This record gives sequence, C-alpha cells and structure tokens, in this order.
Amino acid sequence: MKQPKSRVPARTTVEVNDEVFKQVYDAPAALPGKYRWLTSEADVRVIEKLLGLDPKAIGAPLWVSGDTRNCDKCGRETNWLDIVSSALAKVHNKAMIAKVILGQQKFVNVEVPRAIADLVCYKCKTPVTDLRSFKCHNWAYAFGDLKRVLEKAGLQE
Repeated sequence: MKQPKSRVPARTTVEVNDEVFKQVYDAPAALPGKYRWLTSEADVRVIEKLLGLDPKAIGAPLWVSGDTRNCDKCGRETNWLDIVSSALAKVHNKAMIAKVILGQQKFVNVEVPRAIADLVCYKCKTPVTDLRSFKCHNWAYAFGDLKRVLEKAGLQE
C-alpha cells in the first residue's frame, strides 16, 4: 500500500560554500528563535567525553537558539549536549558528530521554523520541543587536525 505524501516539507541540511555560510550564520543574531546562547564550558567537556575526544578538543563556541532556554521539567539549560546525546541515542555515530563539530565543511540547517526533531533533555529525558537551530560559530577555531583527533579517539567511519 502506498504511503500518503506528507504536507510538511522535508527537513534538510545542505552543504554551502563559505560565502553563503558567512551570510547566513556569521552572527548569533542570524539564529532563529527568541533566545540565542552558548553551550556551557562544562557541557562541552561532557560532549567530548561522550564522543571519546581528548579534553579541550572542541575549541569553537557551540551556539544554540530556541524559544525557551531551559527544560520545562528539570530546569537544565538546553544546549549542544542535548543535541549530541539525543543524536547518539537515535541517529548518528560518534565520528559523524565529531566531524560536524570539528570539521571544515560548513552546513546550514534549514528546518526553521520547526523545532529540531527527536531531542530530549540530557538530564531528565523530557522532550525538547522548541530548540530551533544549532551551529559552531567558527569551525576554524576547532583545535587539532581532525583526522588525528578522530584516529586518536578511535572514531573512523
């Protein structure tokens, strides 16, 4: 039996050149949602542990934006830790996530205005329903050679 077509446009992340990336995401103000904030340093260190990376391997600011900043149930600030832990549980492998965070290729998330799907709070597992976007502000600040970092962490794809 043929499935009916969805009326909701497909969520898409597309590869873009440096010029387009700069125009779209050069400033935090370009992120959609009521609020924009950085992932805390403590949570970046937890992300590194989850991915098997050395401490301080992630040097770029990890931005997020949304309509609320904190989990409705436990009050924890929502950020990249929620994104990474949710992705590891359901969709992506460690190497893919490390490449997104530390890599040179630039991608633009075009899911807006919908919220990012399938996110849950890292602490209490409550669904996060209104995180709108995420980005590394400037991936050029990621420390270390990506290939070496991935090899050392045992994250070959």
